[in-house]
Amino acid sequence: MPRKGHVTKRKVSPDPMFRSEAITKFIHSVMYDGKKSVAERIVYGALQQAAKRLNVNPDEVFDKALENVKPLIEVRPRRVGGATYQVPVEVAPDRAQALAIRWIINSARSRKGIPMTERLAREFVDAYKGEGAAVKKREDTHKMAEANRAFAHYRW
Repeated sequence: MPRKGHVTKRKVSPDPMFRSEAITKFIHSVMYDGKKSVAERIVYGALQQAAKRLNVNPDEVFDKALENVKPLIEVRPRRVGGATYQVPVEVAPDRAQALAIRWIINSARSRKGIPMTERLAREFVDAYKGEGAAVKKREDTHKMAEANRAFAHYRW
């Protein structure tokens, strides 16, 4: 965190195929070692496979999958007089998108034994339907926030 001033958010350019900034952010998150063309091939291939299975447009698959994984509320630790409480707070839209992207990629990477394109396609299909590991992560986050609702008055 900077000592002076506010750090401005940089705009990312929309991806060439779907003209979506969210897909560009997703590609950047999938990318390893600066290999953007490999990451693009993986993401676009996964979206094509998922769209073929669901019989809808690839950008609709991505948008609905991301929307189904975005958390609405999360817990943040807050230290009050020697005790640390898990305080439920609402999630900002930028953070919700970043968490959803991270959870989808992590759950796809945790599926072993098949190519990344196929793993990501299956995760997109599961997220589109409202099931799968990424959606479970969101539900767990919401459950934790609900369980700690008693500490909501410590919100800042």
